[in-house]
Amino acid sequence: MSGVRNGVVSALVGIGAWWLVVILAGLPPFILPAPDRVARALWTSRETIAENAVVTLVEVLAGLVLGAVLGALTAIQLALFPLARTLIRPMLVFFQAVPVFALAPILTLWLGYGIWSKLAMALLIIFFPVTSAFYDGLTRTPQGYLDLARVMEARPWAVMLRVRIPNALPALASGLRLAAVYAPIGAVIGEWVGASKGLGYLMLLSNGRAQTDVMFAALFVLAAMTVLLHTAVDRGSRAITARYAPDHG
Repeated sequence: MSGVRNGVVSALVGIGAWWLVVILAGLPPFILPAPDRVARALWTSRETIAENAVVTLVEVLAGLVLGAVLGALTAIQLALFPLARTLIRPMLVFFQAVPVFALAPILTLWLGYGIWSKLAMALLIIFFPVTSAFYDGLTRTPQGYLDLARVMEARPWAVMLRVRIPNALPALASGLRLAAVYAPIGAVIGEWVGASKGLGYLMLLSNGRAQTDVMFAALFVLAAMTVLLHTAVDRGSRAITARYAPDHG
């Protein structure tokens, strides 16, 4: 409850500061609309915003699930097979070094303006942090556990499933928390490059029409979506980690 209370207080302070800036600076609404104008825009355009929010949410959830699954499987392959580390890790570093904005037009060209290019963008932006965090956890298994498994002549896959993965769950949880924040970014970037639906598309459309209040309303809906997604992933990760990860304390 204290976290919720602190969040509410922080939000109220931020809104108050925003309102104060608008009043003291005398900014016109097309530059920075006051909170009450954004609230009215959110209400009057609620159907349009909700329709586009559903599209973005589907892209984000699908990208998050696919990116997390592929990232986890890749991390397991890297931990199991030296050849995979030799071949795949340099490619992962290379693709992560390429700016995501540079890939968005290419993906749109290849996959079109539909959901697939946005899903691919979300997947790409999620894949590396999940893979990196989980792989790091898989390589930090306590040596005593590995020695015990070796004495018991456990097979590599059995060691992976029963020893290394449970110990790496906290690291995977950290990667998933990052992925929950990054997934909306990837989807919105894809919508900015080319889309006919979604919150990113709505923000661009509102900006072109000088409807700054609608643009801010869509932005706040996207922010709320990201916070809720991060909270859900955080709670789910904590529950799974508490149940399956061994206690080293």
